[in-house]
Amino acid sequence: MFMSFSHEDVQRLLQLLDSSHFDELQLEADGIKLSLRRGGVISSPAQNAPSVPEAAATPSISAPMVAPTKVAPQVSDDIPLLEVRAPMLGTFYGAPKPGAEPFVSVGGRVSVDTPVGIIEVMKLMNSISAKVEGVVVEVLARDGDLVEFDQVLMRVRPS
Repeated sequence: MFMSFSHEDVQRLLQLLDSSHFDELQLEADGIKLSLRRGGVISSPAQNAPSVPEAAATPSISAPMVAPTKVAPQVSDDIPLLEVRAPMLGTFYGAPKPGAEPFVSVGGRVSVDTPVGIIEVMKLMNSISAKVEGVVVEVLARDGDLVEFDQVLMRVRPS
């Protein structure tokens, strides 16, 4: 069975996105990937996917994308880095409240049960633990980012 999106389907999705508190919607079905973002373009287009026009919920000029920050040099290329991944889709917060110090930062040591962030799903705050031991060398997720299931949030050099 092949699924396609009609103009009306896309318009309805745009209306749903516009009336929600989300900034981005990504839908994938039967090899078709549709990505919608409020006020801008999607930062990483799908690779090897059929071409599907992308639409913005509200037309505006998007701010330039900022590269992930806080990257520490890797000591040895022989030691593979461990990845802390999002266990669910939602909004990532790196600190317990706005303006507070982040749970972890580059150079910080984490253990299996160290909280590294919060993912908000439907107004429910879920504490995310590192599940690895080591030193944080890269933080990829920024406060307020919409993260997908299994997206890399940070990289850790094992201790």
